[in-house]
Amino acid sequence: MPTTTLPNTAAVAIHNSQWPENVRRDLVQSLQSRILNHKFLYDSVRQTQKWLALHRAYSPSQTDPDCAAIYESSFGAVAAACANSDRVHLIGLGCGGGRKDSRLLQLLHRDKKALAYTPCDVSTSMVLVAYQSSLAVVPAADCHPLVCDLLSAANLGELLSLSVAPEATRIVTFFGMIPNFEPQVILPRLADAVRRDDHLLFSANLAPGADYHVGVEKVLPLYDNDLTRDWLLSFLVDLGVERDAGRLRFLVESCPAGSGLKRIAAYFDFHCPCLIAIEEERFQFLVGESIRLFFSYRHTPANICVLLEGAGFLVLDRWITQSEEEGVFLCRRKD
Repeated sequence: MPTTTLPNTAAVAIHNSQWPENVRRDLVQSLQSRILNHKFLYDSVRQTQKWLALHRAYSPSQTDPDCAAIYESSFGAVAAACANSDRVHLIGLGCGGGRKDSRLLQLLHRDKKALAYTPCDVSTSMVLVAYQSSLAVVPAADCHPLVCDLLSAANLGELLSLSVAPEATRIVTFFGMIPNFEPQVILPRLADAVRRDDHLLFSANLAPGADYHVGVEKVLPLYDNDLTRDWLLSFLVDLGVERDAGRLRFLVESCPAGSGLKRIAAYFDFHCPCLIAIEEERFQFLVGESIRLFFSYRHTPANICVLLEGAGFLVLDRWITQSEEEGVFLCRRKD
């Protein structure tokens, strides 16, 4: 029986990795470990709006014309690689608001491609924003919004293939995701999701300059600012924590696995006792205790290429901003 979508609605598939019992389990684990799973920073519509405002204000892709230009160059390259394909299916892993995916879809639309789109994110609000932004060039019937946790969705590769026409060429985007994951954890997941004939566009935040540590310190103000503080604190405020119960602290720290990478991290240090309740669970935070709310690794172009090749990808081309703060990489599977 064909699926019928009601007027003024969107059919969104929600993987069981984001079903309530699993979300609750992950939240409890975050509070027990004092290490927040980043997905809880995008959980509500309010958090999504705060993140989008932050992204517009500080993301190089929004503030640096040269950064926008390297994305345009990468889009042109992947569109050229699809020149002989009549049908293209774009899969946006960690699509966020979908602005970059939407721009790529517009370019493919001008090339008279039959388009389909799977915006995939852990946040239902983000997926809906990306879905809406694509409708100018993708028919609603060919847009397949998917909410899932990329880290825990066991059958991700199979899941992403369900809505793809057999004759379609697939483009997978993974924009701005790698900084917020441990590379050794997320890259095997990405490799499982990308098929042998897929085109992968992958972007990363970079540390500018020849001195890696100095480069990471240089970009610290992109994180240690009022918009980022407001966004990060919204998680605790939504759980009943007063803003003045502690202090948000940003620092540059080394990768705990000893990889040599550095990341910017944000910790909330409690200055007074605080009790957080999740149904029957109670989590006591004492004076002097901290919870890590966020981290973002900074990479180098060479390091990204090593990581991608180690995960089974061949880097075909790359585009780096003049500021050396962002890069886009075009890849294919080696096998």
